[in-house]
Amino acid sequence: MNFKLTALAIICFVSSVFYGSAQESPLKLSNRTSDPGMYTVILRFSQISNSTDPGNRKFEARNYSGSLTTLTPTNKEQGIGYSYSYSFIRGKLNPKYNADFIYTLPAKNGSKLKVAESTFVNATYFGNTTPDDWKVYRFSTKQEDTVTAVRKGLVVDVKDLHETDQVDGIAYTSKTNELIVEHADGSLATYRGIKKGSFAVKVGQTVYPGTTLGLNSKSNGNSYGVSIMLTYLKSADFDDVRNKTLATSKSLYGFITPHFCTENGADVVLISQQDYTATYLPEIIRKEFTKKELKQQSK
Repeated sequence: MNFKLTALAIICFVSSVFYGSAQESPLKLSNRTSDPGMYTVILRFSQISNSTDPGNRKFEARNYSGSLTTLTPTNKEQGIGYSYSYSFIRGKLNPKYNADFIYTLPAKNGSKLKVAESTFVNATYFGNTTPDDWKVYRFSTKQEDTVTAVRKGLVVDVKDLHETDQVDGIAYTSKTNELIVEHADGSLATYRGIKKGSFAVKVGQTVYPGTTLGLNSKSNGNSYGVSIMLTYLKSADFDDVRNKTLATSKSLYGFITPHFCTENGADVVLISQQDYTATYLPEIIRKEFTKKELKQQSK
């Protein structure tokens, strides 16, 4: 009888895109996962008997389950003995993402936003080097306002844990609420700084450009804001990041510089400290709609 290893109970683990660390996590090899997103799994057999050793293998697991590999007994009259370890990280390894995709701004149609480029925390505070492709935008408003999805995708993670009324004078805090959306091309959008208790979507839900995600949270000073980071998994070399410090760690993710549809133009790379107004063009909103979704919208 063949023996299949199936990914089950993949629970809420993301290797930090800032620190690039591959942490221990509660992935179980059993029947089901609690997360609909894509994961890359590295499976290592330290001992195997009555079967061919498949070696260290990379697999993909998603949509609450996924068969990783099948072990075939050399002697069909005997069982297979084995021991293994595994590591995993969110995302499809080296996806063919669209670097020129046009996103909507994360606000309601007609809303005005001030844009700032965020610095790389590990370089600012811990002596690391900013990645060459680093790009994270912070979108600010004068008053509390709605945060919307910038692209169609699947909500794969929601963290609604931290109080968001920051004390003036705090330049940086890691205690931020966030939401991750996985896109069809394998890229990931991380929205950080959602107000506690304001999330309007849940894990497993499909969102579209303009879908309300929640409210932005108060930041240092009198403004409200949310940060958006677009990434893709470029490496699953866990051995390379083990035992690294905040000063020497390297991210396993690559960063994407997004193009946005704004009132200033339909294909804009944002400039820091500039104001932009959100505008929704039908061809941008419907770009990734299925035929069924287009039909439903026309009703």
